[in-house]
Amino acid sequence: MAIDGVRSCMKIREVNENKKKFISLLLLADEQESMVDRYLEKGTMYVLEDSNVKAECVVTEEGNGVLEIKNIAVEPKNQGKGYGKALIDFLASKYADGYSVLQVGTGDSPLTIPFYEKCGFARSHSIPNFFTDNYDHPIYEDGIQLIDMVYLQRRI
Repeated sequence: MAIDGVRSCMKIREVNENKKKFISLLLLADEQESMVDRYLEKGTMYVLEDSNVKAECVVTEEGNGVLEIKNIAVEPKNQGKGYGKALIDFLASKYADGYSVLQVGTGDSPLTIPFYEKCGFARSHSIPNFFTDNYDHPIYEDGIQLIDMVYLQRRI
């Protein structure tokens, strides 16, 4: 497989045990461990390896044909190399027969929203004050405080 024109030995595998082994990656996408704990065990976790672990994601079934990405993160030194998009494309392909929508909730950030839009997602709805109501400290991304949770959806 090639990512950004570079030959890769990339493989994506499901993680069924000791998911907390990947906590440093999980906390890149969701910086409060108690929030990660809310979905980690009920979700299905995948890691993307390319000689070693480069990225992870956790998805949950939300009902009505909706699969939600609860957490997706790429090691900082490997961001922008196509690993996150590869995970999303993997999920869309793997779950296409059982689900009609892949959705993700994120902060209204200029770092994350364009990434998801580039991966084929469109804004769906939002939950006002999600970050201020559910986190024990203010969450900032690119110098902007995250307040509302923005949901994006992609048909699969």
